[in-house]
Amino acid sequence: MRARSRMRLGALVTAAAALAAVLLPTADAAARESAPRTAVLDGKRLQQTRLRLAHGDPALRAAVRDLSARADGWLDQGPWTVVDKPKPAPGGDVHDYLSQAPYWWPTTAPTADNPWGCPYVQKDGQRNPEVDTGTDRQDVEKVFDSTYDLALAWYYTGKKQYAVKAGQVLRTWFLDADTKMNPNLDHAQFIPCKYDGRAIGIIDFSQSYTSVVDAVALLGDGAPGWSKGDRAGMGEWNEDFLGWLVNSDFGKQEGAADNNHGTFYDMQVAALAYATGDTGLARRTVLDARAKRIDSQIAADGTQPQELARTRSWHYSTFDLVAYTRLAAIGRHVGVDLWAYQGPDGQSLFKAVGRLLPAATGAAAWPYPELEFKRFAASDVVHAAADAGDAAARAAVPHLETPPGGDLWALRPAAEQLDSIAG
Repeated sequence: MRARSRMRLGALVTAAAALAAVLLPTADAAARESAPRTAVLDGKRLQQTRLRLAHGDPALRAAVRDLSARADGWLDQGPWTVVDKPKPAPGGDVHDYLSQAPYWWPTTAPTADNPWGCPYVQKDGQRNPEVDTGTDRQDVEKVFDSTYDLALAWYYTGKKQYAVKAGQVLRTWFLDADTKMNPNLDHAQFIPCKYDGRAIGIIDFSQSYTSVVDAVALLGDGAPGWSKGDRAGMGEWNEDFLGWLVNSDFGKQEGAADNNHGTFYDMQVAALAYATGDTGLARRTVLDARAKRIDSQIAADGTQPQELARTRSWHYSTFDLVAYTRLAAIGRHVGVDLWAYQGPDGQSLFKAVGRLLPAATGAAAWPYPELEFKRFAASDVVHAAADAGDAAARAAVPHLETPPGGDLWALRPAAEQLDSIAG
């Protein structure tokens, strides 16, 4: 009996050793791999999170399930292409991106002589439903969201289908000759019978395109179905797009904006500069944002006056801080601590986030105009401030409202606009 027990014990030890040999190299390999060179996300933090997953950290399971569910939802959608719209942009090139100003409405019923119902008038905060038909806006948002979810899901789970789908979406929209988009936004947020395109249309990309930049960096970490040619093609597209942003009249106008448009423009330029190797431009852009953005756009009490003037002041206050916190994340890569900066009147990102905390935690009502208050809209920017060392934000985190689709901060610690967005 004793001999048989020893044999059984020996078999169990051998089996345990074999299991460890399967699991531990996975964790060791995750530790040895280089961190992805993401522009907004912290690649080293992503690498550490993946290592925790390889070791079976139970705290991450729910977030991985939520992320995988989102990625699964994209597998049977798309790919989308800029050439699919029913009418080309005003210049006539179907490869040019086209979107329509969201808050502008026709004043008369369309007729044969006036098919658009012109002239158009502005109704701030009220989205005209026709902007979601006949243009590229909805499709490009799906490109941004899907590639980010899919690339992250592949990075954490290793499931090939996620990387393959992300590559298909990116190639169709940006790289394939028959379907690719030209690297400009000359016809973004046009107004029928008024403007063929506007500088403020750049926000169609600046609000979310940095997620694509990071998705490409993640796929560059050995993703199946994403070749060296694909990486080079996206690099060239990003260089051309960055050149357009910096040198075009529209780009210069958007860069001069003194509200969220200017903040997002800086964030997009800094991310693209870092991703394409121009760290000098990335660093200058973040450094300049201290006086150019924080000093002029954030008041001494932490409010954002330009955003409070909107009919959706909560939405736009959180929206602007998404840009700031992502810009601060880029600054980390180029040696600039934007969180530590204080303006001449004490303006700071911490103070701006602090103004949101009572409403973000449900402790008090938001005291400014807001057509559609969504408490969870502030969740990511509060997480960002907490991670940056703010004690009040850290104390607020347990009281935040979970966004639809789950709280993914542990897997992608960079702020997103979590409520509806119309630019």
